[in-house]
Amino acid sequence: MDNMYSGETQYLNLISHILENGTREEGRNGTTISSFGHMMRFSLRDGTLPLITTKRVAWKTCFRELMWFIRGQTDNAQLNAKQVHIWDANASPEFLQTRGLEYRDGLLGPIYGWQWRNFNGEYNDTNASEPVNGEAEADQLASIIAQLKDPAQRSSRRMVMSAWNPLQLDQMALPPCHVLAQFHVRDGKYLSCALYQRSGDMGLGVPFNIASYSFLTYLLAHHCGLVADEFVHFFGDAHIYVEHVDALKEQVLREPYAFPKIEIKVRADSIEDYEDTDVVFLEPYLHHPPISMPMIA
Repeated sequence: MDNMYSGETQYLNLISHILENGTREEGRNGTTISSFGHMMRFSLRDGTLPLITTKRVAWKTCFRELMWFIRGQTDNAQLNAKQVHIWDANASPEFLQTRGLEYRDGLLGPIYGWQWRNFNGEYNDTNASEPVNGEAEADQLASIIAQLKDPAQRSSRRMVMSAWNPLQLDQMALPPCHVLAQFHVRDGKYLSCALYQRSGDMGLGVPFNIASYSFLTYLLAHHCGLVADEFVHFFGDAHIYVEHVDALKEQVLREPYAFPKIEIKVRADSIEDYEDTDVVFLEPYLHHPPISMPMIA
């Protein structure tokens, strides 16, 4: 692959492309500069973690949110207990009222983790981690893990996990932005993930999404006795909020460092049991100073 379009350079190039060629659009939460239909490809080989280096990415926050999804949880209080506050604005009563929702404090409705583990299960306002009937309608993640662990099934082209459920969108604090992941094993050993993201906030959201689905691929590979290979990222609407333009113009001028390398030091009994303390950095995460960008709810 041409080095100009690999690694972090492709992320910076996509930002520059949007700034130069995107169109101004008025949306639900403000003005964006948008461009439709893009792809990035990141190697996960030899423990490489595509963690953006031209600014600092809070990887522990990202990992803790991922584990919240994996556990099927939808209560923001569970994130707050781990010092994660990225969902606070969308969990506020004021924001939920704009969606016509009246959940108890902190609940976000049947969002990502609910669909991953209980697809289309009746949402329970009392226990936001379990379906009402105590059994998942469809535990997509468990099904994928079972296939990955079985040599006779891991070549399947049906290992797809969807967060997009039209029947429950109106119950969600936010409809999902990263909507569908497909997993693929080559040569019976090497695991890759392709993500389709309908809406990508290039400044704040996308660095998290890259890290999150790369972590997910590493976790699944490690848990199922495979080797992480690639993360492929497809976009529908890739956009930059006008409030982020100046910050991103600064960021694209920075020279990327090499991505860090990681390993997961334990193999847990359940995919739900991993913690950020299980991730070991074999090479340091070198990064430029943080760049401040406002969160657009």
